[in-house]
Amino acid sequence: MSPVGVAVIGAGVISKAYLENLTRFPDLQVHVVADLFEPVAAERAAEFGVPTSGGVETALQHPDVEIVVNLTIPAAHVEIASAAVRAGKHVWSEKPFSLDRPSGLGLLDEAAAAGLRLGCAPDTILGAGIQTARRVIERGDIGVPLAGLTMFQTPGPESWHPNPAFLFQAGAGPLFDMGPYYLTTLAQIFGSFAEVSAVGGTARPTRVIGSGPKAGEEFTVDVPTHVGLLGSFTGGGSAQSVFSFESPLVRAGFVEITGSEATLSLPDPNMFDGDLRIRRTGAEDWESIPLTGPTDGRGLGVLDMARSIRAVVPHRIPGELAYHVLDVMVSAGEALADRRVVPVDSTVEIAPTLPEDWDPHARTL
Repeated sequence: MSPVGVAVIGAGVISKAYLENLTRFPDLQVHVVADLFEPVAAERAAEFGVPTSGGVETALQHPDVEIVVNLTIPAAHVEIASAAVRAGKHVWSEKPFSLDRPSGLGLLDEAAAAGLRLGCAPDTILGAGIQTARRVIERGDIGVPLAGLTMFQTPGPESWHPNPAFLFQAGAGPLFDMGPYYLTTLAQIFGSFAEVSAVGGTARPTRVIGSGPKAGEEFTVDVPTHVGLLGSFTGGGSAQSVFSFESPLVRAGFVEITGSEATLSLPDPNMFDGDLRIRRTGAEDWESIPLTGPTDGRGLGVLDMARSIRAVVPHRIPGELAYHVLDVMVSAGEALADRRVVPVDSTVEIAPTLPEDWDPHARTL
């Protein structure tokens, strides 16, 4: 029983959020930061006191690395994860799990054959906000969950992001970029999606960068920038979701679950804490509910995987959950393109909630 060795592949902006936690959790030991651009990896490793840096092979060949944290661009997620599995490593990836069903299923099969684990963001569902909401629902405070409503609406990131073109290409857009936070939350409340339909489209074929050194440059939009999704669940219930880069009104982080006895307003599923409120039938106002659980940020999923490996129990955000969310998003794209209801073939289990006293800063290994 010793800390689980970790390597981070991909030293971009999101790696800072991960490394701030991965290097502080006593049950983890970060051995390597790797990147295609090795000087970038060296700089990030030095910033967080990680002893080794280099290219991708440096991480894959390190004998003490058990989990590879895959923070590469979405188009490289499956390639890097597959290479890590072939090297005998468990893998945690940033979202999305993959960009299409065949590559996602292939990765699941490859890991299963090797006896290795896959996990995938968002691990925000392990934060105090969503975990407390799930406990409230599971103990029956809102009665039977009947319907979900989620909304993410902004004008689009090109006004503030200095290099936003990739967010309007395949594998991104508001559905693939933000959908995993909301759809994963819904799947861990209602269970598996059974079928989806969708409406939406692309308002403008091009957009203009609004800030930074590329301000004024025009780029092409390749994906729907507004998606309205309607889904039903195998266990009953339904949900409506809006994902939009077309709204002058910013409405982000909106999640409500309506039950037979009350409605629950959840925190932003892209955060680890926030406001949790309940409005009971006949009540004139909302009641706040205190949160319990970790609020540290990205890396909780890696830690849960590490502790679960040592305990030989399932981890709470497996690749199958991430694939199911991918399947829902791909199905929504097909429903939007074909104007039909699309069945979702994959299924997923609802993971047990974290114990309320689960402490990421405790040494347990």
